[in-house]
Amino acid sequence: MTDDVRPAGHRVLRLVEVMETLRRECPWDSSQTHESLAKYLIQESYETLETIEEGDHALLREELGDVLLQVVFHAAIGAERPEGDPARFTVDDVADAIIDKMTRRHPHVFGGAEVSGSDEVRSNWEAIKAAERAEKARAAGGSGESSVLDGVPFAQPAVLLAYELQKRAVRNGFPADLVGDDGAEGGELFAAVATERGRGRDAETDLRAAARRFDGRVRAAEEAARADGREPRELSAEEWRTYWSKTDR
Repeated sequence: MTDDVRPAGHRVLRLVEVMETLRRECPWDSSQTHESLAKYLIQESYETLETIEEGDHALLREELGDVLLQVVFHAAIGAERPEGDPARFTVDDVADAIIDKMTRRHPHVFGGAEVSGSDEVRSNWEAIKAAERAEKARAAGGSGESSVLDGVPFAQPAVLLAYELQKRAVRNGFPADLVGDDGAEGGELFAAVATERGRGRDAETDLRAAARRFDGRVRAAEEAARADGREPRELSAEEWRTYWSKTDR
């Protein structure tokens, strides 16, 4: 059977085989743990994000492959735990978990539910997630009560964290006018995120875009200075302003 008639995803099986071989035969790969690999998952995700931002879709395939490798790598480590260990899982367990989650959270696609549009899809999504969190809490011996903010990871960039907390709260009925500057450190930044969100904008994406614009203008000013035979690091503040004013806004 040739590749063009095989089902999509069949090459993932080969990736699993390659990873299993590396875990057996490569000194570096065999020594890795979930903890030692954590930084690479973040790094590869950001490299993928940068590729998307730059519109380099030809390179996106490679960067997504690096992200997929991290998933398969962690699954290979999990599969090496002994049978019966609650922390043991395989790549199929990872796939089953996300398949179950996606089918459960899309009852309008995989069940008999009907929705009027994307707003109702989001509303149903939040309700299903809340029920899932409550069930997990009960399974852990708790009362089943949960916060509307449960599940928002704090180990993400601060602007994105602020956005997600605000969005989650407001989607669950929290008054939007109560999201603002609390008068303490970071309050103005938190309120600025709320302002962007109120405009229908993604503050993290917009801030990254602003950072890229700034980066581009600084480099353009440096290039203009060097064209005049000047070293950027030796420019006075006023000279910086002159070259800055010549760059595109």
